[in-house]
Amino acid sequence: MLGMGALSALALPPVHCLPVLLITFPALGRAINRASGWKNAAWAGALFGFAFYTANLYWLVNAVMIRAEEFWWFVPFPSLGCALILAPMVAAAAAFSYLAPAGPRRLLALAASWTLFDMGRVFLFSGFTWNPLGSALAVPGVAGDVLIQPAAWIGVDGLTFFVVLGALFGGQALQDAVQVRMGRPALIFPRRADRLRIAACAAFMLCASLTASIIRLNTVHPAGEAGPVTVLVQGNVPETEKVGHLNPRDIFMRYLHLTADGVLQARKLQPPLAFADAVTRPIVFLWPETAFPGSGLLQDSPRARQMIMDWAQGADAGFIGALRVDDNGRYRNSVIALAPGGEMTAFYDKARLVPFGEYQPPFIPLQIVPQGGMAAGPGAQTWHLPGIPAVGPLVCYEVIFSGLTVDRHDRPRWLANVTNDAWFGDSAGPRQHLSSVRLRAVEEGLPIARAANTGISIAYDGFGHELARLGWGKTGTLVVPLPAALPAPLFARCGRSLPVLLSLAVFLAALVRIQRKPVK
Repeated sequence: MLGMGALSALALPPVHCLPVLLITFPALGRAINRASGWKNAAWAGALFGFAFYTANLYWLVNAVMIRAEEFWWFVPFPSLGCALILAPMVAAAAAFSYLAPAGPRRLLALAASWTLFDMGRVFLFSGFTWNPLGSALAVPGVAGDVLIQPAAWIGVDGLTFFVVLGALFGGQALQDAVQVRMGRPALIFPRRADRLRIAACAAFMLCASLTASIIRLNTVHPAGEAGPVTVLVQGNVPETEKVGHLNPRDIFMRYLHLTADGVLQARKLQPPLAFADAVTRPIVFLWPETAFPGSGLLQDSPRARQMIMDWAQGADAGFIGALRVDDNGRYRNSVIALAPGGEMTAFYDKARLVPFGEYQPPFIPLQIVPQGGMAAGPGAQTWHLPGIPAVGPLVCYEVIFSGLTVDRHDRPRWLANVTNDAWFGDSAGPRQHLSSVRLRAVEEGLPIARAANTGISIAYDGFGHELARLGWGKTGTLVVPLPAALPAPLFARCGRSLPVLLSLAVFLAALVRIQRKPVK
């Protein structure tokens, strides 16, 4: 099971090797099917889950290596520790699936329970819903644009259900067909008719999904006010410089120069003044999460805020990722909105903090996070700033939380995500993070602009179609006029209740015993 779990990680971004699931998930399904009891089934799930999460979260080690001289003893723990915490969710899914009768119905129960417990990761500490298997469909380019459109109705968790279901049934049917051809007994689907039905169902569901996606892409159109012209500033500051508070003035000046250049480009996109009927779109620039050393600079120095906006002459607002100190002396990871005059018009505090990174769970006896970490904000907000379309700010990995990124009672027109993936190096981590940004755009039907310190800075429209990107390790700006929002899709209105109800219905159906009438 360890090998099958680790191999499954290849299906996730940035590799997207989906066919591997046709090998690995049937192996898990057979182990649960053959288990002598629910405890053995749970152990099979635990081993699979431990290897799966260890492999797909390997890049967490990079964050510790930045301060290896201080936390060298902690190097083995990020990936292995997270895997130990997350593996019980797979173990529980395997144990619950054992309640269903052996055979196809147990596979059906496993697909449903995997999805439900995967969604339950939102309740672990401050939540860690990283890498749901549905994100494997977010392949680069037009193919991914089509594959992820069902997220507008059922979210990434609904995609996860169908990925696991297809891998279990499709993979096992293929393997049984090979077994029979080689003169060996089939393991779960001995009858050719059953294998053909599975193939027909898979083909039908795939065709229906692709057809619905293509129809959506061609019939749903942006409506209402267009988004602003966004200037995404990517300073490309090594994390060692920020952690060590090295060259703060040089970094600050780098951001000022980049911002001035980006805003100038944005102004050139505006219609000439001679066209009186032309609509001038607001210009908003974004600096990444904790953009530069000197956490109190923006909060304590009106002069620094004024300098930023003076260099950004012509911008209607600036969104700056920065640490701030609240009235109780607690640090908060925030986005601060600056007006043209340098005034702080709004701030948003990150609500979902990274366990062991931004806050320390109280049961950990060792002091890992300085001063116990940061304080969390109240949750999703919508800013209504003068002259700016309503915007939902997000800090870093808050964007991974499906259904929890937008204020449902005050829907914004676009999303602004500031992040810093420099901690994780040029690894799979930033690419996995990026797939979450893309899926949130589809689920909410909202364009999203993302400024990342070392990359990847990017903008998507409400279909999850890439508008522009600035790659990893580059210094520069990205100027992107955002389109209008799409009408709120079904998932944006109903949230995660849809994949929950879908999975529960399938799980209960798998438990029902069908009484067959005896043949007379």
